Amino acid sequence: MRFRVFKVENATDYIVTALLLVSSLAIAINRHQNGLNTLRQISITVVSVLEEPLSNIRVYRQALRTNRYLQRQNVLLQDELSRLRAVELENDQLRKLLEFQEAYSSELQPVRFVSKKLSGINNTFTVNVGELDDIEVGMPVVNSNGLIGKVILTNNRYSQVMPYYNNLFRVSARVQETRSMGIVSWTGENMSELVMDFVPKTINVEAGYTIETSGFGNEFPAGIPIGYVLRTEEQDGIDTQRIYLAPFTSLSEVAEGFIIKFKPDTSIIQLNEGINELFR
Repeated sequence: MRFRVFKVENATDYIVTALLLVSSLAIAINRHQNGLNTLRQISITVVSVLEEPLSNIRVYRQALRTNRYLQRQNVLLQDELSRLRAVELENDQLRKLLEFQEAYSSELQPVRFVSKKLSGINNTFTVNVGELDDIEVGMPVVNSNGLIGKVILTNNRYSQVMPYYNNLFRVSARVQETRSMGIVSWTGENMSELVMDFVPKTINVEAGYTIETSGFGNEFPAGIPIGYVLRTEEQDGIDTQRIYLAPFTSLSEVAEGFIIKFKPDTSIIQLNEGINELFR
């Protein structure tokens, strides 16, 4: 096989040919500059048309990611807000309880409600103190708003409480403004109001009046707020009226409170027993 030998004298031909090609391309480009500009415009337009749907898809996918992120952040913020509100409510309630404890003259045992049964007529609560804390049956249960109920059963560590929304609950009460006496109870029909019976019709009782414990019966100390008057109804055939009242304390919301370490006066108990013996 023979190889073709490149000779220096032939380089002149190649150089001349290259210069002619470059000159031809320059002349062609200059003559067709407008055509090239038009081609550039068309290509840019085509690329823009093709790019637009792709750009929309990218924007949509980015919007979906942003939306999912914002939803997660919204859930976290709502949870944080709910916990802050709960803490604020608890702090406010504890502040009121502390002020109540400082202002109250009787010995108070702080309690926390660990269970509630508010689904029938024989409702009960459980609190986290018992006989080891000197809690006895019959002691009143209150919070800073007013009466909640009374202790009906105890063991070493826990106590059962009968709230005022119980068909067996009774408390001697009085209208604060008129000093008229009666008995407060729950009819079992409406879990938003109590009734007060045995108040004479001749006594004017208006909406907004305060009902509180009377201290009669040697069971509760006097002056514990119970509720405020909603309306009154005269009872046919008898000389008394029925007073409907809204409790100051919401049993569904109560979480902390106090047990008043109130013990009935034994001398009154003995006197009552003696009277009962006389009339047997």
